[in-house]
Amino acid sequence: MSNRGKKIFLAITIIVPFVLYCTYYYGKMIKNAPYKFTEFEYITLKAGIGEKYEKIYNSKSQEYQYINLSDSLVRKKVKLNKDDLLYLHRKAAELGFWDWPSKMLGKKDDSPRYYLEFAYQRKKKVIELDADFNENMKLKDAALQLIKTVEKSIDEADARMKQ
Repeated sequence: MSNRGKKIFLAITIIVPFVLYCTYYYGKMIKNAPYKFTEFEYITLKAGIGEKYEKIYNSKSQEYQYINLSDSLVRKKVKLNKDDLLYLHRKAAELGFWDWPSKMLGKKDDSPRYYLEFAYQRKKKVIELDADFNENMKLKDAALQLIKTVEKSIDEADARMKQ
């Protein structure tokens, strides 16, 4: 085999598969890239026991309803400003929200359940989490941390509106 033939053989056996693999690998990474804040539309949070959600918030409609201590339904408008939404978007990215499974449900139907949705122009990411989910504790803790952060932002926005 000539020197030129050896170089062609080397290119075909090593370089071509490497280029194909890189195209495949980075193509998947770009496709699954974190969602962009410029395409952000709204956040929906629901919390309650089992399938009955007692606390519901949607940042697009600004509707916030919950059941207070005297068991009466409270409805109000709470607006999260752009800084709040950017903070929540970054917090979700920091915790790896985009890679979480959509359902993290436990065995019991009467445990606290959370529903969290981040909606973008082209994509939507939804998770459902039961408080008794025990398969992956780190994942459960990260999900609860994000949900508590969203709840805290809603409460702070509500306090700002009262002032």
